[in-house]
Amino acid sequence: MKKILFIGLCIVLIGCKNPSSTSEKLNVVTTTTMITDLVKNIGGDAIEINGLMGAGVDPHLFKASEGDVSKLYHADVIFYNGLHLEGKLVEVFEKMESQQKKTIALGEQLDKDGLIGSDYFASNYDPHVWFNIQYFKEFANTVTQVLSEEDPKNSELFVANNNLFQKKLTDLETEVKAIIETLPQEKRILVTAHDAFNYFGKEYGFNVVGLQGLSTATEAGVQDVQKLSDFIIENKVKAIFIESSVPRRTIEALQQAVLSKNHEVIIGGSLFSDALGDANTVEGTYIGMFLYNVTTIVNALK
Repeated sequence: MKKILFIGLCIVLIGCKNPSSTSEKLNVVTTTTMITDLVKNIGGDAIEINGLMGAGVDPHLFKASEGDVSKLYHADVIFYNGLHLEGKLVEVFEKMESQQKKTIALGEQLDKDGLIGSDYFASNYDPHVWFNIQYFKEFANTVTQVLSEEDPKNSELFVANNNLFQKKLTDLETEVKAIIETLPQEKRILVTAHDAFNYFGKEYGFNVVGLQGLSTATEAGVQDVQKLSDFIIENKVKAIFIESSVPRRTIEALQQAVLSKNHEVIIGGSLFSDALGDANTVEGTYIGMFLYNVTTIVNALK
């Protein structure tokens, strides 16, 4: 029944004309907060942007409302992560593409040889690619190219904004590496609510273990909790981490399992994994989020 209603909504929208607007700016719709922040940095005031997801929203579980579908239909360009991150929006994106809508899955523009594979995830690749800053730089280049093609008169602005953003990302890499170098290699074990940090771990030498799998749509069972609690005790892990977009009860249950076996482990803080922090905060930007996460992880594990 829900699928029938969705298809009916799309038919209605397809039959509608784009609402009249006095703005000549490119109308861009984005999905995750990370991509929204990226596109804002490149597009600046030359575009109108609508981000579908807000702080704390889990993209794995996000479902489009009628309003969201309307925004997507009336967009000039749509940017999303892809690699099955926005798993419940696949049907919507396919519908947009069938209507010749400019729809760009940024993660799927990356060289697949460098991606982390998975035998258990629908896309066969870990979609959390933004935790490799180099991949985020490639996202920025793709966004710049697409915006310049769609709005040539502002292409110089987009290129200039990208050059500035690339410099900021390079500076971020330098700062992140300096912070992580203060943490001994043997202490670089990152236990979180779900497997969102594998690219981070690969880049900076962390052993990353998630209680849930790559997607929060999978539930952690009692055996998962017990197995991971044994791992924490065996490796003398000092701290474990909750995530802002995942219910904290999963990590709290893990902590209790460890404590019940007479091993002390603290919750080292809340990390931003699949969403940025609140708007108008430092953590509400990609760069601020990344630095916050790294500082929180290193301080807790020291």
